Amino acid sequence: MENQVNNNGIKRRALGRGLEELFNNEPLDYSKIEERIVTETPKEEIIKVPISELRANPYQPRKVFDEEALKELSSSIKEHGVFQPIIIKKSIKGYEIIAGERRVKASTMAGLKEIPAIVRDFTDSEMMEIALLENLQRENLSAIEEAEAYKNLLDNLKLTQEQLADRIGKSRSHITNMIGLLSLPETTKNLINKKEISMGHARVLSKLKDVNQIQELTDKIISEGLSVRNLEELTSEDKEFERKNKIVRIAPKPVNEYKYLEESLTEKLGTKVKIKSNKVEIKFTNANDLNRILEIMSLDK
Repeated sequence: MENQVNNNGIKRRALGRGLEELFNNEPLDYSKIEERIVTETPKEEIIKVPISELRANPYQPRKVFDEEALKELSSSIKEHGVFQPIIIKKSIKGYEIIAGERRVKASTMAGLKEIPAIVRDFTDSEMMEIALLENLQRENLSAIEEAEAYKNLLDNLKLTQEQLADRIGKSRSHITNMIGLLSLPETTKNLINKKEISMGHARVLSKLKDVNQIQELTDKIISEGLSVRNLEELTSEDKEFERKNKIVRIAPKPVNEYKYLEESLTEKLGTKVKIKSNKVEIKFTNANDLNRILEIMSLDK
């Protein structure tokens, strides 16, 4: 199998120029990355790889996979096969999965021994970015998994929060707010991962300084069913709740009459907001991201 790959003379096409150069510094879109790799790969370079030789991407941020969704995909693969090849990298022993871990898991459930694959030579930083992008834009990571993925990218790629925000099409305040979740108590983070506490609740809790108060409020959310709006009102009205890093913001001199409103909404919603032609444009990545925004706007209650 290895000789076959080497004899094909696989070149480091799509991502060989670097992710940021490939997209001319535009926000990276996972679907376009995978589509470009697949369309630029000749059919003879798509090989069959034994599933037993595949290992998960070490930078994969997703820890838990939806079993029901995997069963549905497995049934489809049993009936129709794997339509799109996975993308892998040759490692010391076997291959590492760059994109398509769900397809591999579902194929294993379907009883397949081999899976179509495209081999590419990725750097560690590219592997990390692609794993994050696939999950952010396709798989809906939990808030804590997303926060941990951002922190790993910042630490390993030596990026600023603003640089990371530009690369993945999020606002800098969204990155900051997400990373703030990692300071929450473990019990609270576990409830967020289980979807028993929403992202809106988590965002309010992460602004508080006292760990004991956070724990008490976490229990209150579960036992009393506090809405995000109730929690915001409780913590803002009660002076006992001390907040982290209180900052007095001075409005910048506006370039246009809506500039300050755009910046305020962008910080509040954690995504890019534009106001023009008497319209408010709010960017969202997927349905999960839209629900997060609606929750912040208190439109889910």
